[in-house]
This record gives sequence, C-alpha cells and structure tokens, in this order.
Amino acid sequence: MQFGYGIGPDTSWMRKELTDLGVMELTTPDEVDSVFTGSKGSMLLVINSVCGCAAGNARPGLKLAMGHTKKPERVYTVFAGQDKDATARAREYFSDFPPSSPAFAFFVDGEIKAMIPRHRIEGRTAQEVSDDLVMIFDTFCG
Repeated sequence: MQFGYGIGPDTSWMRKELTDLGVMELTTPDEVDSVFTGSKGSMLLVINSVCGCAAGNARPGLKLAMGHTKKPERVYTVFAGQDKDATARAREYFSDFPPSSPAFAFFVDGEIKAMIPRHRIEGRTAQEVSDDLVMIFDTFCG
C-alpha cells in the first residue's frame, strides 16, 4: 500500500478490481442521482471499502457472481470513506438500511429488493458471498 502526504492509501487497485469487471464508478452525488432517476431494470450497487473483508470476500465474491448466467443489467459502485458525498447520496436510496461497507444493494426499477450488508460479508468466504449474490440474481434477473 502506498501513502502520500495527506491523501492516505492508494486505493486505485481496489477500484480497478471492480472497474475491470465492468462496474461503473459513481464519484459524485449527481452521478448517483443520474442512475437512480427514472431507473428501469435490474441494478446492483456495490459499496466498496478499504477493509479486509472487501478485499478478501466482497470484491472476489462479486467477481465469481459476475460469471453467472443471470446478472443485473447494470452494476455501479460508490467507495465509502473515499467518495463520501456520492456514498451518502447513494445511501439515501436505501435509507431503511443502516450504513454498511462493504455492502451490496440490489434494485429493480429503482426499488431496493435485496441488501447484503457487511455482517453477511465479513467472516465468510468469497464463494459464500457469491452464492448470496447469485441467489439474488436468480430471483430478480431475467
């Protein structure tokens, strides 16, 4: 991990793990609003983080799940602790759930249908996280 003066750890590789899967980053509140406004179809929002369970379980679990035949039409990410305003705005779209990172929020036509919070990621394997995501994909994706 690299540290620069006043900027903390280099998180580019943590972002790249998701963008390499085709996940689109949302870094501003306006970007978040643009994907939720009039949203149609299935969408997964990944709340990324720098913690060990994101690196060991969440991102690898998503990678496994994205190989499944059924998957969301769109996948986006916000980075908790990094893109704070975008993350706060995203959480407004599922405010019935307490803030959690890492986490996965699944939507159909802009309505939240499923949530996988940190306590369902931490201490579990990437395969178990993937299995949870695949179950959601099978339930809600065409």
